[in-house]
Amino acid sequence: MLEKIEGVLYGGAIGDAMGSPTEGLLPEVIRKKFGVVTAFREPASDAWKEPGNMRPLEKGNGHITDDTLMVEALLKIYERKQRHLTAYDIAEELVEEIAEKTVYIPELRKEAPVITRLYYPEQYLFLRHRLANVDPREAGIGNMVNCGAAMYMSPVGMMNAGDPERAYQEAIDLAGAHQTSYGREAAGVMAAAVAEAMSENASVQSILNVSRTLAKDGTKLAIESVLDAAALHLDVLEAREDLRRAIEPFDTVKTFSDRKKQGKGNANTPSRIHSIEELPIALALFLVAGGDTMKTIIGGVNYGHDSDSIASMGGAIAGALNGKSSLPENLTQELDAVNKRSFQDLSKTVYETAMTIIKHDKAYFEKRIKRIGF
Repeated sequence: MLEKIEGVLYGGAIGDAMGSPTEGLLPEVIRKKFGVVTAFREPASDAWKEPGNMRPLEKGNGHITDDTLMVEALLKIYERKQRHLTAYDIAEELVEEIAEKTVYIPELRKEAPVITRLYYPEQYLFLRHRLANVDPREAGIGNMVNCGAAMYMSPVGMMNAGDPERAYQEAIDLAGAHQTSYGREAAGVMAAAVAEAMSENASVQSILNVSRTLAKDGTKLAIESVLDAAALHLDVLEAREDLRRAIEPFDTVKTFSDRKKQGKGNANTPSRIHSIEELPIALALFLVAGGDTMKTIIGGVNYGHDSDSIASMGGAIAGALNGKSSLPENLTQELDAVNKRSFQDLSKTVYETAMTIIKHDKAYFEKRIKRIGF
C-alpha cells in the first residue's frame, strides 16, 4: 500500500515537473527545442526572467506546477479530517488551505499562498466559496470547463483504494465545488482509475475497463475513441498524431495556436458531447506504454498541449499500479531536492490517513451488515 501511494505521488509529480517546460507546445516544437524529453529540462524560454513579468514562473528545471500543489493541498484536508470528504470540505477547508496558508512554490522560488500560482478557473474556488458564498455542491457551475479539478483528484483514489465506484462518486461530489460538466466528469474518472490501480490485483485492462464503465457522455466517447487508436500502437512517441486525431472531435480547446482564432465559440463551455483532452490521452498513453510508468510519463511530456497535466495524470495512474520502484531513483531524489519537500515523508502521512479511513469504512460496513442480519 505504501509503495503504491509513493508511486502515485512521485509518478504524478515527476510527470508534472517533466511536462512543465513542454506545456503549450506542439510536438514538432518540442522536438526542435528539446529532442525527446526523458528527464527534467530547462524552461522553453527565458520570458519568466523579464522585468515586469506579471507571472514569472520558472516552468522547468524539475519544478512542480499547480497540479501537484493542489494534490498536496487536498491531501492536507484528508489528513486534517481523517475521513471521506464532501463539497463542503472544499468550501470550508481547501479554500482556506490555498488562500491563507503559504508553501514553497518552486516556480516562484519563494513561499506564497498556492492561489498566487493558480489560473483563473482554479481561483474560481475562492470567488465562489469565499466571496459569493454559493452552495458548495453547485459552486462549479459557471466556471470555465477545464482539467482543473481532474488534475488533483488522485488523493480521492488513494483514500478509496480498491473501490473505484466510491472514488468516482466522492470525486464527483468534491469536483462539483470547483467544476461543472465534462470537467467534473473527468475528475470522477481520474479518481476511479487511481482507486482501481491501488488494488492488489489491478492490471492495465482492469484500470481501463473501470474508466470506460464509469465515464459518462462525451468523456466516455472520448476515452473509447482514444483507446481504439492507442490499441494500434506500441510506441508512445509514434502514437501522438493518431491520438490527437482521435481526441480532436471531443476537445473544444483544439490546438493552442488556434485559441485566438476560435474565440469563445464552444471552448471550455458545458457540453454532454465533449471532453477535456488530458485524462483520455493519459489513459491512451498508459495503454500504449503497456502500463509502464516512465513510458506513460514520457508519452505525456512529449505529446505537448497540456503536457504537464497529461503526464501527471498518467504518471499517477501508472505509479499507483507499479509503485515507486518503477521510477528512476535519480529522478525521485532530484524532485525532492529541487522542490524543497519530501514526497516520501508525504507518502507516509498519506498512508496513515488512508489506513484510518479504510478502518472506519470497514467498521461502518460491518455495522451495516449486522443491522440487516447477514
